[in-house]
Amino acid sequence: MTVFSHKPTLTGDLVILRPLTEDDVPALLPLFEDAEISRLTGNPTRIDEPALRKWYGSRGAQDDRLDLAVVERATGRVVGEVVLNEWDEQNGSCSFRTVFVPDAVGRGLGTEATRLIVGHGFEALGLYRIHLEVYAFNPRARRAYEKAGFTAEGVLRGALLWEGERVDATVMSVLAPEWAAGRT
Repeated sequence: MTVFSHKPTLTGDLVILRPLTEDDVPALLPLFEDAEISRLTGNPTRIDEPALRKWYGSRGAQDDRLDLAVVERATGRVVGEVVLNEWDEQNGSCSFRTVFVPDAVGRGLGTEATRLIVGHGFEALGLYRIHLEVYAFNPRARRAYEKAGFTAEGVLRGALLWEGERVDATVMSVLAPEWAAGRT
């Protein structure tokens, strides 16, 4: 049994994070159909609904990652996902990513969801470092990560080739001692 075997439900003021299921696919389909989301995440791949159902249906069985649906408390609607993955057990670190449907951005949902899952990673799972990459053309996401305690570490120059242009990615992280200091 690993630290990611348990799939918790985490509750904030604006959002609830709960395990993803294949029943969430209809609500999450806009993530895979929106050109701007594809650009901001650097993922041009189109995925059909049966493949998405299989993917989301398998998330609960994964013991090396934590995939949670973001549910807006006010409406009960699934508006995105948060993920801790690329787990490095020896070093107590993992990667973080998140994505929201287009009409759910700009209302603080992402910042709260990020704080909830990062807090869980440090306080419940005992992680030491959580890191991410954010593309230069996504300053809104970078601001949300900074609000949640992430610090820029460096730039991966030309990391993404998007429509013939090279785009830099900023590596950001937050460490357990920084998280604990920010909680007091």
